[in-house]
Amino acid sequence: MRTDTDPLMLLRSPLLPLPHAFTTRAGGVSTGAYGASEGGGLNLDEREDDPGLVTENRRRLAGALGFDEERVARLNQIHGTEVCEARAGVQDGDALVTTEPGLLLAIGTADCYPILLADETAGVVGAAHAGWRGTLGRIGARTVEAMVARGATPERLRAAVGPGICGKRYPVGADVARQFREAGLGEFVLEKGGAPHLDLAGANRAVLLSTGLLPGNIWVSGRCSTEPDFYSYRRDGGHTGRMWAVIGLPGAKGGAA
Repeated sequence: MRTDTDPLMLLRSPLLPLPHAFTTRAGGVSTGAYGASEGGGLNLDEREDDPGLVTENRRRLAGALGFDEERVARLNQIHGTEVCEARAGVQDGDALVTTEPGLLLAIGTADCYPILLADETAGVVGAAHAGWRGTLGRIGARTVEAMVARGATPERLRAAVGPGICGKRYPVGADVARQFREAGLGEFVLEKGGAPHLDLAGANRAVLLSTGLLPGNIWVSGRCSTEPDFYSYRRDGGHTGRMWAVIGLPGAKGGAA
């Protein structure tokens, strides 16, 4: 790993056997609202930040995992349930799957939940973006289905649910709570202070279990995106950066275990 990636604070799951990471806001070059408490921030979204700084942040992340920054597949996320066959560049959708070595899949979040999945034996990886709409639409299950169609099996699949907004920090309206109850996810609607809140981490774990994943093969970070280590859309009033959750298959053209 190059020395210029050493400051990166990346979270990893002990369950995933392939190169992957959930980024925090530490270890980059972004400044101001996108900075970190110590040094530059690792903002990975260029919509408001300086594009040159974001490009450097992306290079640092890809390099830390041994991937080429030109071989990143990412999404224009639309809060839906579309699962895409990954390719380098940007596509519209909310989940990616691939069997292609050397391609790094990336999901951007700032309160929504990222889900990374891998079947090392079959050589299939997936990544999904689960906000409340994606969770309600069972985006995790749709991603598993797409991976099974490419040779994975639920019993071998391992999943990691990264940092996102925790239930006690996520109040929602009565209509959203009603939709979760009607979808069979009512146990993840929490009543706090007279208002419904959503436990999206728990709901996504339940969705993954419903596809046949083994309980011991699902890891949940337990970290809340409203903590200072992360970017949070709600905490920061919509003016914030984005983390990435990334995973890829090692390959000769990029990627090392």
